[in-house]
Amino acid sequence: MSVIDTTSGLNLNDILANSSIKTNTATGGLASATDSATGKKALGKDAFLQLLVTQLKNQNPLEPQDNGEFVAQLAQFSSLEGITSLNDTVTGLASNYNSSQALQASSLVGRSVIAPGDKAVVDTSKSMTGTVVIPDSVAGATLKISDKDGKTVRTIDLGSQSAGNASFIWDGKDDAGKTVESGTYSFAAATTIDDQAVALITHLPATVNSVTISQTGGELMLNLAGLGSVALSKVQTIGM
Repeated sequence: MSVIDTTSGLNLNDILANSSIKTNTATGGLASATDSATGKKALGKDAFLQLLVTQLKNQNPLEPQDNGEFVAQLAQFSSLEGITSLNDTVTGLASNYNSSQALQASSLVGRSVIAPGDKAVVDTSKSMTGTVVIPDSVAGATLKISDKDGKTVRTIDLGSQSAGNASFIWDGKDDAGKTVESGTYSFAAATTIDDQAVALITHLPATVNSVTISQTGGELMLNLAGLGSVALSKVQTIGM
């Protein structure tokens, strides 16, 4: 008497592709696992293990699961578990980073910083210090300071400069030596390179009013008094 095999072995691909396969012993587990695999929720390590166990229960006893393929599936399960653990670790690191940002932000409010910009709120009763970025050695550079109406109140000759940051000090006085009113002033630095007029970047002082913390992992933004926002990474100096 011969035995004719009319069945075929199941593998994970069969189960993933055919959610209608059911057995008397594993109907609930298979249905739950295939729901995960077909998009109702992400296929996690528990659902993967259910699929694997269900496959073993339903394999053809005359053609058992190939050892090599079975080991490969176990390796896939191990990789899936490792990725899940890695995701949990990264989530924890992101949470710690956000907490660190919040702590850092609270210490910056009310402090003075120097950041790129062309405007500054100036108390002319005392001197202010800023810097001008010089891209290359130049024979001369100038800094013009204008009031809120666009009128130039002071021109500072920076002289010849090497590449780098050139510091300047404004004592709050105009070209005639008279102290001007406190308020918001614009700063425009320029030089000549290869017979071409070139505008230069200025770094000016400002006071931090508040801080905006990104909820999506973005950069910390400093809200400067009367001047708008600037990214923390662009700040050159943090003072008292």
